[in-house]
Amino acid sequence: MPPLRNQFAHPGTFVVAAELVTSRGLLSAGAGQEVCATARGLAADPRINVVSITDNPGGHAVLAPDTLGTELVSRDQEVIIHLACKDWNRNALESRGWKLGSEGFQNILAMSGDYPTMGHKGLSAPVFDIDSVGLLQLFADMNEGLLEDPTRGGRLGRTDFFLGCVVNNHKRHEREVMPQYFKLRKKVQAGAGFVINQIGWDTRKDHELLRWIRRELLPVHALANVYLLSRTAARAFHRGRIPGVVVSDELLALAERYGTGQDRGRSFFIEFAAKHVAISRGLGFDGVYLGGHMGAETFGEILDRAATYEGDQWRGFARELQFPLPDEFYLFEADPETGLSSDEVRSSYLESKQRRRTDLRVPLKYRLSRRMHKTLFARDAPLYPSARAIYTAIDRAPQAVGRVAHALEQAAKVPMFNCHDCGDCSLPEIAYVCPESICAKNQRNGPCGGTRDGLCEVYDTECIWSQAYERLKAYGEEESMLDGPVVVKDNSLEGTSAWANTFLGRDHLAREWPE
Repeated sequence: MPPLRNQFAHPGTFVVAAELVTSRGLLSAGAGQEVCATARGLAADPRINVVSITDNPGGHAVLAPDTLGTELVSRDQEVIIHLACKDWNRNALESRGWKLGSEGFQNILAMSGDYPTMGHKGLSAPVFDIDSVGLLQLFADMNEGLLEDPTRGGRLGRTDFFLGCVVNNHKRHEREVMPQYFKLRKKVQAGAGFVINQIGWDTRKDHELLRWIRRELLPVHALANVYLLSRTAARAFHRGRIPGVVVSDELLALAERYGTGQDRGRSFFIEFAAKHVAISRGLGFDGVYLGGHMGAETFGEILDRAATYEGDQWRGFARELQFPLPDEFYLFEADPETGLSSDEVRSSYLESKQRRRTDLRVPLKYRLSRRMHKTLFARDAPLYPSARAIYTAIDRAPQAVGRVAHALEQAAKVPMFNCHDCGDCSLPEIAYVCPESICAKNQRNGPCGGTRDGLCEVYDTECIWSQAYERLKAYGEEESMLDGPVVVKDNSLEGTSAWANTFLGRDHLAREWPE
């Protein structure tokens, strides 16, 4: 099997990726053996170009993906290894990178990951030391050769990872959808060469994703996500059991109707997935990502059925596979002939941008914080030189002086922003919403894909990036909200003065503002 990057580069190739979810327990146990059998069946199917192995999906602890992937690689099967940030800090992720690269794995799907669920004797502590964008940047830097020793110079050998990412534009609100697009742009800039969209059953949104990628001229290959639905899965998605995956009332009713049949809807759902495959090919995706809990023979049935559809037959199917939520946001106007996406940006969206109309209230504390930033904290602020001189003097003074200044800083920031004193502040980059205290995953480079109707998958509060989008839109600045460098927090600054670290060039902003 040619390397995945070469398959994408070959004109006319439609890549088929099959998702494999590993099991709990030993590979030699019952469930492990079933997964092994599925893996071998997929490897034996010439229509499957790459097998994609998940990393603790849903936050559950299961067998590591590379354990199963090792056997597949030995059979010359192309493999995508999922790598999530929820269970590993940056050092462990780098170590994992060296391990995977040494064992012959090249294709990495970088994700922030689902928030952990209950584990051994209680709830596991999430890590989220870096996010998916930070992970992409780390592995891209490894591809260029990391510094062997920052104090002595020299570089380590280069890895050869082909990096991928995920995007979720199957969202209800503008404040959810647009940051997903902006974050995808940042992921591609950080090194992503392919993208898989999140599970969703709205071909207009699928088409819109392609429209946006082409509009932005992003050099990335897109795989459409096709999930084999069932009545049980539809119920779970409808209840919000899987973060970021939504089944509408209409689609649930359809699943319930066919799920009561003699075969529990199996033939209908296979045909449903096969139509989605045909639509994805017709829309112009570079491939399809087949998922769902099924054996290798069922993957084959879906592909067999999809191969029977000819010519433009997919266009008729596209209208059958549109199950949006009420009042769902679309960036582009609908094509009246197909019901898909046109290349014309919606007039209502353009009008709202022109009027700077927001759906969330822009609080007074943000307006005051903006003014303070432009007056004091921005590098070109009129009071910046004076503040820097003051903090330089404080830094040279006895420690008691610094502690008093830090206490005064916290007296202002805790009531206003619920500051957790990380010392490496990202408030100015997220419209003065704190990622440490309000975001369950500490996302500093854009939103994760787990929101539902704008709400965080964990805290049931408005996503910090939805808030940031609305605040910035009020000033006409939302388009550039993620244009800056990749943000990676320096944990050595924990508990120190963020103001001092800003003025003295110790935090991550120092890399953005070179002397």
